[in-house]
Amino acid sequence: MKKGIVFDKSKKVFPMIIMAIGILLALSLLIVRLNIVAVVSVAYMCVVSALIILGVLIFKKLYVWNFIGYGAPGLGIVLYYIIWGADAGFGAFSSGLAGWATTENTLFAGAGNVFTRIAGNLLLIAPCVIAALALFFVGKKHFQNKTLHFSLTAILSVVLAGTSVFYVLTMNLRAKPNTERLWEGHNDYLDGVDKAASNSPNVLFILMDDMGWGDTSLNGSIFNTPNMDRIGEEGINFENFYSSYSVCSPARFTLMTGRYPFRGYADNVMYPTIDTLSPFASTRIFNSIEMGANADGMLGDEITIAEVFQNAGYNTGAFGKWHLGDYGEYLPTNQGFDYFYGSHHVNDMNPFYHVREENGEYEIVHGTDEMFRDGKKDQSMLTEWIHKEMTDWITDQVTNTDDPFFVYYATPWPHAPVFAGDDWDGASGMGTYVDCITEVDYYLGELFNTLEELGVMDDTIIMFTSDNGPALEGSVSELRGGKYLAYDGGQKVPCMIRWGNNNGLWGEGTTRTQTATLVDVFPTLIELCGITGNGGTKNYLPSDRTIDGVSMLPLLTDDSVIHTPEHPILHMKRENLRAIQYTVSTESVLARPEYADYTYPVLTDNEYITFKYYKRIQNDNSAFFDKYRKNWLHILSDDIGENYNRTPTYPTISEEMREKMDEIVKDFKGNRRGINQEYYDNL
Repeated sequence: MKKGIVFDKSKKVFPMIIMAIGILLALSLLIVRLNIVAVVSVAYMCVVSALIILGVLIFKKLYVWNFIGYGAPGLGIVLYYIIWGADAGFGAFSSGLAGWATTENTLFAGAGNVFTRIAGNLLLIAPCVIAALALFFVGKKHFQNKTLHFSLTAILSVVLAGTSVFYVLTMNLRAKPNTERLWEGHNDYLDGVDKAASNSPNVLFILMDDMGWGDTSLNGSIFNTPNMDRIGEEGINFENFYSSYSVCSPARFTLMTGRYPFRGYADNVMYPTIDTLSPFASTRIFNSIEMGANADGMLGDEITIAEVFQNAGYNTGAFGKWHLGDYGEYLPTNQGFDYFYGSHHVNDMNPFYHVREENGEYEIVHGTDEMFRDGKKDQSMLTEWIHKEMTDWITDQVTNTDDPFFVYYATPWPHAPVFAGDDWDGASGMGTYVDCITEVDYYLGELFNTLEELGVMDDTIIMFTSDNGPALEGSVSELRGGKYLAYDGGQKVPCMIRWGNNNGLWGEGTTRTQTATLVDVFPTLIELCGITGNGGTKNYLPSDRTIDGVSMLPLLTDDSVIHTPEHPILHMKRENLRAIQYTVSTESVLARPEYADYTYPVLTDNEYITFKYYKRIQNDNSAFFDKYRKNWLHILSDDIGENYNRTPTYPTISEEMREKMDEIVKDFKGNRRGINQEYYDNL
C-alpha cells in the first residue's frame, strides 16, 4: 500500500530553524519598521512554501514547524501594515491627511481608516491563509485512501506556493515614513505666513523635462525658440544656472523645498506605487526601499514653495508632470496646490494617465486607453491638453478673484518617448525632439498672449528652466556629460527670468554670468514677492530646518557671487556627494603665497573664477567605463567642458575642497533631515 502523508510534530533541527527564522523576521519587521524587511519576509514565505512542497513530494511529510515558519512572517506583515500602513491595502490613505480616490477602479480607492486598513490587508493575504489552513487540516486528517491523501496534500502545497507568489504581486507596500517628522515646524511656519500685499506679483514657473543647455536659440541652438527666448530677451538670461540634480524627481524636490533631496529621502527617480499587478512589483517596492525610510515621494512635512504662497493668499495651480508621489501626503494638492492637472508619473512609466485633482482626491480624465493609437502609446495631445487646462485656470483666477496666482507649469517634454502634436510632427525637419520643443514654445507664446489680454503679463514673474540635462537627444553645447551624470552637461540648464514691473531690479536683455541653482528658487521667490511672516518679518524662511538655497537677489541685481566656499553648489547622485562648486575672487587666489607668482590667463583675465572638484566620478567615455576620475579639480571659468584636471597646479585648493566635501557629507549623515534641534528643544 502506498504511504500517505505524515503530519510531523517532532522537533527536528531543520524545521525548527525554519520556524525560528520566520518568527525572527516577524519581530524584526515590527521593530525595524521598514518595507525592505516586509519584502524579505514575503520572499521567505515563498521559500518556505517551496520547502513544504519538497517535504510533501520527497519525504511525504508535513512539518508543523514549517507552518509556523510560514505563518509568522505573514502575520508580521499584516500587523505591520495595519499599525503603520499608509493605506487600506487598496490605495486608501489613512495617516490623517486626505487620501486619493478615482472614479475608476473604485475597489482600489477610498478615504480609508483603521477598519478599512484591517479589512484590506486581511483580504490581500486571505488566499494564503485559506490555502495554508486547508493544507494544514487536510494534511493532519487521517485518510483511508493514502493516494488521495497524498494527492490532495501535494495539490494544496502547490496552491500555497501559488498564493504566496500572488501575494508578492498584490501585497500592500505603502507604509508611513519611518523617520523624524517635522510637522510641528511645518505647521508653525505656515501659520506665521502673512497675507500677501495687494500688489504682489503673480508667479509662473516653467520647468522643462530633460532639456539641454543648448536647446534654446538664445543659448545657440540651431532651431528657433522665440517665445522661450522672449523671457530672457525681455528679462535675464543666465549663462551658468544648475538644476541641483541630474535626474527628474530629486531636482523637483529641490525646486519645491529649497533643500537638497538627501534631506527628504528623495535621491532618485520616483516610481508609481499603484500598478499592483506588475511582474515582480518592481515599481511598487522601488521608492521606499531605494530611497529609504519607507518614503514614497516628497514627505508631507517638507515645506514647499506652493504651501508658502498658498498661505500667503495666492491661488496655486500645478500643471503637467508631478513626479513626487502618487498618493496621500505626496499628492500635489496635499503639498500646497489648490488644483492639479496632469500626470503623477513620467511618460515612460506604467501606468500613465492625466488627472484633475483637488483636496487630495483625483479623477482620471485622460486614461491609458485613450493614449493608444495604431498600437502605440499616443501622447501627441499632451501639450495641448495641459495648455488648455492651465490657461482656463489662470483666466478664471484673474477674472473671478482679486488674489495673485502661483502657477507651476511642468511640461513632460522633451523627456523620451518624445511626441509632438499632429500640426507639429515633422514640421521642423530635425526630428520629433525639436518638433516637440517647437510646439511647447508655440503654446508658451499663446500663454503669454493670454497674460497680455488679461493685463497681468508685466505683473507676473516668469521663470523658465529645466530639471536636468538631456538624455537620448538634445544639446549640451560644449559641456561634458548629460542626464544621470554630475558633469555640467547633466546639471547645467537654460534659465531665464522675466518680470516687467520689477521696480528697476534689472533691465531688459540682461545677462548674468555668476552661478545659481534650483535650490535657490525657494528663498528667491519669497524675497522677490515680498513674503513676510509673523506680522512683517522680511525674507521669511523656516527656522526649524536647514534651507540649503540662498536668495539670488544680489545676483539678479548686479551679478554678485552667491555661491562662495561658505555656500557651495552641491552635485549629488543617489545619496552621494559627487562634486562641489564655488566661486572665489582671483585676488584671493593670487594672495596665497603658493600661487602669488601665477600669471595664467584665467587669473589675470577674470575678476572671479569658479572651481569644481570631484573626489571620485565615473568616466563618461564608454570605452573606459570602468575608469574613474579621482581628485579632479576643474576651473569652469576657462574650461566649461571639464576637460583638464587642475589639481596638479592648484593642489591646496583641491585639498581644501576635498575637506569641504567630507565636512558636508559628515553633516548630512549626522543630521539627515537638516533639523534645527534648538527649535524643537524650545517647543
